[in-house]
Amino acid sequence: MGLMNPGGASLVWPVLAQVAFTFVVLFVMGFFRRQALYAREVRLKDIALSGDTWPPRARQAANNFTNQFETPVLFYVLAIMAIHVGATGWLMATFAWLFVATRVVHAFVHIGSNDLRLRPLVFLVGCIALIAMLIGVLVAAL
Repeated sequence: MGLMNPGGASLVWPVLAQVAFTFVVLFVMGFFRRQALYAREVRLKDIALSGDTWPPRARQAANNFTNQFETPVLFYVLAIMAIHVGATGWLMATFAWLFVATRVVHAFVHIGSNDLRLRPLVFLVGCIALIAMLIGVLVAAL
């Protein structure tokens, strides 16, 4: 494994899962956009400069795709740092998987019902998992 901590493999899988899930959301967004174009709900000239005219379902998917580059960036950094400092035990892996699970649930809610009672709660649990990962990295780095 080169310079990577041998236990670091436990964090590689949730990172790869999050990356793969981002591609899933990309394809879902493409599906809804293509569907809107074929149904003539939107014209190419209407979306050439802005995504505001996409129908709601396509906008929801696009907004969620954008979300995959917000808090997940912190997740990627924390996972890499955890591997670097050797914070790769079962607890860190559990927090990493919890974060990925919350991103999946958040996407289903965001793209589906968009229930604003549930979506922020799922987001909060993901943020708590990130904070726990941060604490784990800090403790291991000391």
